[in-house]
Amino acid sequence: MPTEYSQLSPDTTGQAAPRLRAGAVKAEITPDDLTNLHPMPGEFSGVHDPLFLRALYLGDGETETALVSLDLIEAGDITPLRERIQRELGIPADHVVVTATHTHNAPRIADVSPGALAHAGGPESYAYTEIVYDRVVAALHKARAEARPARFGVGTGTADVNVNREQYADGRWILGHNPEGPSDKTVWVLKFEALDGDPIAVVVNYAVHSTVVFGSGEISGDLAGAACRYIEDHFEDFSEGHRDGDPVALWTPGPLGDQAPRVDLGLPFGVAPTERHKARAYAAMDAQGLIVGAEVLRVAATITELTSSVRIGAEQRTVPCPVKEGQDVMSTMRQELVDTVPLRLALITLADVALAGVSGEVVTDIYRRLAGRSPLARTLLISIANDRIGYLPDDARFDRPVHSVNGCPIARGHAETAIVEGVSDMIARQLRLLQETAR
Repeated sequence: MPTEYSQLSPDTTGQAAPRLRAGAVKAEITPDDLTNLHPMPGEFSGVHDPLFLRALYLGDGETETALVSLDLIEAGDITPLRERIQRELGIPADHVVVTATHTHNAPRIADVSPGALAHAGGPESYAYTEIVYDRVVAALHKARAEARPARFGVGTGTADVNVNREQYADGRWILGHNPEGPSDKTVWVLKFEALDGDPIAVVVNYAVHSTVVFGSGEISGDLAGAACRYIEDHFEDFSEGHRDGDPVALWTPGPLGDQAPRVDLGLPFGVAPTERHKARAYAAMDAQGLIVGAEVLRVAATITELTSSVRIGAEQRTVPCPVKEGQDVMSTMRQELVDTVPLRLALITLADVALAGVSGEVVTDIYRRLAGRSPLARTLLISIANDRIGYLPDDARFDRPVHSVNGCPIARGHAETAIVEGVSDMIARQLRLLQETAR
């Protein structure tokens, strides 16, 4: 069973407690030219709301790490960006976690890993990738330069705007609404503030596809973007005037592989929506973003136990998994014929909190098994971390031809164990290292 881990303190180590430093930056990444950037067939017709990157820098005096959230449908193999961050900033590549909010009304970036199931981009996508890389590096430079002594706390709430989407209807499995299916409605909130109480950032973790306005044909941050805007606008409206920099809300996707928003545009892809259809969809996007955003703010206000004595741990590993061939979810997806596909695992630990990144769209039941197996009770799962190789269903789900199985690039019997055992082992290793350092 998971246990709470008591953060090392001067009373137990006899040494000075490490001092957390944190800095956060938000920067726009809306493309200037939308040509050939739609990850699905077709073109973007315009911009409804801008896209952003949000970057969080953390250091404890010995260890540095970075968490980056991008308003994109996905980021493929992000290794070149992490290696560039190491070269230019000195933050180890294995200490960097980059995720995408998974809005389906935004481009994708980076290469498709061999054996993965994803939509490969063309020349325009790769040019846009370099623009995003430049802005991420610049944002982290700024976040690090502006980092302040900080304190950290964590809390959880709930939001009922997600629903299991694997529905059996008319004798077949479809993408729909299955209220009886597994669904994790937990809203995780990580709060970072300066020692004078000035807010720096909140990290949000929630499991839902940002597909409320999918099919509108317009660039949008969708549900995740609406939630982050609501949170950031609140900080702006209720600032007491002493704030040093704008607080940032970083959205990280939880186990969303089988989770849809409760209300979406409701049109099949490729059907041109009317302006009335789009207006209703954007209203639904803002409403559901408000629900999650308001819950984040409520939870953040209740987090009163914060500490600046935070030890940071970080590591990553790649697990080669046998490829499950011939499972194209869409005609635009092509799987490279290789023997194995790289499943990338990433970990950042902050005191008794673990942020576990996985390079695909993880389903609810895998996360539930991980939460029960992890050495830390406070274990968050971040999907689409440092890559997006496809869907990652639990082994039992392979008995049904559901979307998450059809879109999984890994043969049955490998992904679930690799995630649960691999992440748990990484967390246990970081705890041992902290204990050894304290001696």
